[in-house]
Amino acid sequence: MNKNNMHTISVLVQNKFGVLARVAGLFSGRGYNISSLTVTATHNPDVSKMTVVTSGDAQILEQIDKQLRKLVDVISVTDLTGSRFVERELVLVKIKAETAAKKAELIQIVQIFGAKFVTVNKKELGIELAGRSDVIDNFIDMVKDFGIIDLARSGRVAVAKD
Repeated sequence: MNKNNMHTISVLVQNKFGVLARVAGLFSGRGYNISSLTVTATHNPDVSKMTVVTSGDAQILEQIDKQLRKLVDVISVTDLTGSRFVERELVLVKIKAETAAKKAELIQIVQIFGAKFVTVNKKELGIELAGRSDVIDNFIDMVKDFGIIDLARSGRVAVAKD
């Protein structure tokens, strides 16, 4: 997937049963890929916010926008791409660290990225990092040669700055 063609779409929806399935079905039914999808409650318990990361040209994005707006429980659709917005992801990763030298090297990487240790034992380190998607990608790239035991990544959440 071409990361330069990625779009972050914010969708406010009624917090009702089946809304997530309908939104996901809209994408899969039309052959549109979802790179990341997060759903969370808002300050209003009746409303949830979906952050969808997808790719496509202007025509595809226009179709996604139109189709989302047709769904009954959709309140608003905003393509944040090209506007000012803040985005973050969370990654939890367990990494092999069987020697003192490997641990020392990992500690340096963790410090450089501003990550946190969540578990420490003789042969592995558990690390948490929150940040922009590109920072998470770079972190994973830096630690993959140590041997990733397990990895969980939240997906993007985003809010407009203005």
